[in-house]
Amino acid sequence: MKWQGGRRGGNVEDRRGLSPGAAIGGGGLGVLVIALIGYFVFGLDPEQTQAILGDGSQVTGEQQAGALGTPADEAGLFVDVVGANINDVWAQALPGYTPPSVVLYEQGTNTGCGFGQSAMGPFYCPPDQTVYLDLSFWQEMETKLGASNAEFARAYVIAHEFGHHVQTLTGASQQVREAQAAARSQEEANQFSIALELQADCYAGVWAARASDVSNGAVALEQGDMEEGLKTANAIGDDMIQKRMTGRVTPEGFTHGTAAQRMEWLGRGYASGDPNQCDTFR
Repeated sequence: MKWQGGRRGGNVEDRRGLSPGAAIGGGGLGVLVIALIGYFVFGLDPEQTQAILGDGSQVTGEQQAGALGTPADEAGLFVDVVGANINDVWAQALPGYTPPSVVLYEQGTNTGCGFGQSAMGPFYCPPDQTVYLDLSFWQEMETKLGASNAEFARAYVIAHEFGHHVQTLTGASQQVREAQAAARSQEEANQFSIALELQADCYAGVWAARASDVSNGAVALEQGDMEEGLKTANAIGDDMIQKRMTGRVTPEGFTHGTAAQRMEWLGRGYASGDPNQCDTFR
């Protein structure tokens, strides 16, 4: 993926190096497995996953003290440039678009959805319209889930979370919450969650298709990038994660879509470059 030399300005706040205010209980992999099952398989939001992992929300002013700056390392710069490019694409595609904030952190940090922990993976918090990223998740995703380590595969994860911000702006997220509240069963409620997640995948594909248009080629996919993105979409399908984590597949617990569905909608967004083709709710 081509990105170095692209415009910065992805509204990134770097909190890495600050104390998270609380130790995360258990071993690294054990906690990650619990959170991945909760977030990817059962569709728990950040606040629900926090309850599973234990409360760590008491962060003192001293622990939060320190300069919160823009990232200077290569991984942080990647997020900054990719985030700026995603914002440029959506500024063209969605009238009235306003960018989300992006927070880089390690281990844990305060969020508008409660205390966020790295074991939860990347997530978007609607109340504060912020994408939260602990970049160590990329390595966990690659080594534990079989995702690609290509740069575009990582950018796909970022673009997916920005897709949830688009859904907040369009009202789709609120409509899903209302529909889930009225659902007659958890399985029915999960269908709305699946549609929301697949639409975010499709939006990630739309960004990928348009990335070079808004950057004069400074940010662009290269040969083989989409294949690596599809490999990651396959790896994080509900069925694939359930099989890796539990050894069996239970479709009634799906919340993000199967591997085939995630690949389909990422590819559909990329092929069309049109967010209007991302109506997963039909």
